[in-house]
Amino acid sequence: MANRLARSTSPYLLQHAENPVDWHEWGDEAFAKARQRQVPILLSVGYSACHWCHVMAHESFEDSATAAEMNANFVNIKVDREERPDVDATYMEAVQAMTGHGGWPMTVFLTPDLEPFYAGTYFPRDDRPGMPSFRRVMASLADAWRQRRGDVEEQAGRIIAAISTPVTPGDGLPDSGALVQGYQALASTFEPTYGGFGHAPKFPQSPTLEFLLRVWREPWAPEAGAIVRKTLHAMADGGIHDQVAGGFARYSVDERWLVPHFEKMLYDNALLARLYLWAGIELADDRLLEVARSTFEYLLRDLRHPDGGFFSAEDADSEGVEGKFYVWTFDEFMEIADADAGLAARHFGVTKKGNFDGHNILHRAVPLEVAAAEVGMSNLEASHRIEAVRQRLNDRRRNRIRPGLDDKVISAWNGLAIRALAEGGAALGEPRYLGAGADAARFVLDRMQTSDGRLLRAWAKGHPSHVAGFLDDYSAMSAGLLALFAATGDVNWYESAKRLLDQLAGLFADETGGFFTNEQTHELPKRPKDVFDNPSPSGNALAAEALLTMSLYTGDQSTRAAAEGTLTGLGMIMGRYPTGAPYAMAVLHSLHRGTHELAVVGEEWSELAKVYWRRLRPHVALAGSASDETQVPLLTDRFVRGTTRAYLCSGFSCLAPVTSPEELEESLASV
Repeated sequence: MANRLARSTSPYLLQHAENPVDWHEWGDEAFAKARQRQVPILLSVGYSACHWCHVMAHESFEDSATAAEMNANFVNIKVDREERPDVDATYMEAVQAMTGHGGWPMTVFLTPDLEPFYAGTYFPRDDRPGMPSFRRVMASLADAWRQRRGDVEEQAGRIIAAISTPVTPGDGLPDSGALVQGYQALASTFEPTYGGFGHAPKFPQSPTLEFLLRVWREPWAPEAGAIVRKTLHAMADGGIHDQVAGGFARYSVDERWLVPHFEKMLYDNALLARLYLWAGIELADDRLLEVARSTFEYLLRDLRHPDGGFFSAEDADSEGVEGKFYVWTFDEFMEIADADAGLAARHFGVTKKGNFDGHNILHRAVPLEVAAAEVGMSNLEASHRIEAVRQRLNDRRRNRIRPGLDDKVISAWNGLAIRALAEGGAALGEPRYLGAGADAARFVLDRMQTSDGRLLRAWAKGHPSHVAGFLDDYSAMSAGLLALFAATGDVNWYESAKRLLDQLAGLFADETGGFFTNEQTHELPKRPKDVFDNPSPSGNALAAEALLTMSLYTGDQSTRAAAEGTLTGLGMIMGRYPTGAPYAMAVLHSLHRGTHELAVVGEEWSELAKVYWRRLRPHVALAGSASDETQVPLLTDRFVRGTTRAYLCSGFSCLAPVTSPEELEESLASV
């Protein structure tokens, strides 16, 4: 019999709707029941593409005996971390404080006042060395609550005190020395053999790579470009990258990027598509641009709602087996490759033994030119034949049962995708990408707002969720809309971004600097603040960047001050924990490099503006218009009929206008 989760729109919660557990969603009904029964809350947090969440569900939540103990001793709450990042962040701090690590599924035991007193991640069905079974943990905690409730509540109070210490804001905007020290700290963690940072497991760490890409020409960052190139090539060649149809898995369990956790997340692929785009352009590397295009195509083909929004994720599992959709037996691969089996097997590293439980995860084991030479074939001919094999593999794979799709649309992650597509469309001259970014923006703005224009967190099953948007929703969508404005000149995107940023300042501001994660509520024992970058930029870092860009369009010094104040609030993290704030440092770099405005006005503005898109220029805000635009202060009184002019400005003080691509290139080269 279905439980309460059957009423949810969250794909993750719906996965648990048939559990014998008496699940509740996060909310007043569950809290009141815990207070009425005077029993603890068992909070389980996960997401639909999480492999170990599925394992724990199968072992414990689908088991009648386990469910009976859960129902007898606790009020059970299931949370989709992607819908409620505030709940996830608050209790993940508790997990890390108690255990020294975190992850999902996250299992937290709370008092009826929502204070955590015991926490962990995955608990197995049966006892293992150093890891008690889930039922043993529950029995022990239920007994402690009955027999030593005072001690339990005292423990909960200590944990809340430990995680409630606010981040101390800096004394002022960090100076450029913080960037140098940050670069040195990040570079010291680079793993030179296979790229990336640290050892297994390895995550893409897009914010770190973005910072390094932005500073790679600085004299104090001599290895930044090489680190970016090495890491992006190693990832592209590894099994973390889908060699058949594009897109990246969430992380690699080994140091070589070979064996992934196979789930594919929208935020990773949006960030990586944009990162490969700009790295390919900045480093003049066609291979990286090729990966950018294939990642964009993955987004458009496999994660796109027919009406334009982007879905959240694809699962690691299909038919209950992790990676089954993606891996190949030796015999099946050789049969599909046919006459080109020798070349393709060498290039993709396919062997009889395999590299994943007797199967093969495809990767670029040797460069194509090496495999071609070994079989006596020209590089061009080998390239054509490998592409033909890839197409046949894709045709065969399309007949398999696909991994589960998390079909909810999240505002923040769509904002990241919109930005990537807008910049990719403009830089690559690809109208399909621009169109897809615009469609996604319309989807969010039309379907995921309240009647008074506030963002909602998610949309699924034909309906928006009841969850109000968070800081990252407003900041990422604002950044995406401003990128669309820069790419298209459509002032509607600018106006929508301005409205969201005005709301952001009112809903989330922290008087000590920066912004809280959520609107003011009285549910959680503390109000979380999203300040750390990883695996995507923090809500505060993105807010600082969007506010800074908006200030360049408007000339509003209070907006710029809000951006600088946000970075000041992150100053302590940049100084002490630079690996946790690389995107904040990337935005800080724009300030220290010097910000500029570029207005391009006239009927041929988009043609002249192509010069802007030849480089990554986050410190320069582009506004373009084919007419006499008055809604954007940067464009006001710039239009001269019959000519197209570009004005490069700093603080609205402009150089003489230029009219040719060569002149504009020269002007931009000076900043």
